Amino acid sequence: MLKPKKIIAGIDEVGKGALFGPVFAGAVVLNNSEENLLKQAGLKDSKKLTRKKISQLSSLIKNISNSWGLGQASANEIDIFGIRESTERAMIRAIEKLPNKPESLLVDGNLSLRLWEGEQKTLVKGEDQSLSIAAASVIAKEARDQLIKRLAKKFPEYGLEKNVGYGTKIHCQSIKINGPSKLHRISFLRKIIY
Repeated sequence: MLKPKKIIAGIDEVGKGALFGPVFAGAVVLNNSEENLLKQAGLKDSKKLTRKKISQLSSLIKNISNSWGLGQASANEIDIFGIRESTERAMIRAIEKLPNKPESLLVDGNLSLRLWEGEQKTLVKGEDQSLSIAAASVIAKEARDQLIKRLAKKFPEYGLEKNVGYGTKIHCQSIKINGPSKLHRISFLRKIIY
């Protein structure tokens, strides 16, 4: 009798270095045929993809993957708990959205997920080594970018539709002029506003 294949989820975060808004995490479980389809569709590290391609791949991943989940941690949580713990919280929330609990995790980067008690492996530049990590990166990036674009309408003075919350020169200047919004990470702004 064939042993059922172990459920392995790829995990990645997006928005860790941004000045505004939440940090997002994705969790994706793929089987071999799903991996092959996504490879053929051009899946790779989200940082190497156009916005249009990210949007197309995000829809495809959600439609064909074995399972996927998204989690986030707010700017307020980041200010209270710090970025590492908040990123881990977002990752755990993404994992909790999966219909079946994974038996093992592939985590992008070199920091293990301290809040996870099961088996895990960290992979530096994991998006280049694991398609499930690359898929997690894509769905997290698409979800975060779409949220920030919606929030840009509420906070038009920061140019969020272009910088998606990252510390561009224009964004930093507008924080100095207008002060931070309630969704800025105050702990990230010390060099800008003080």
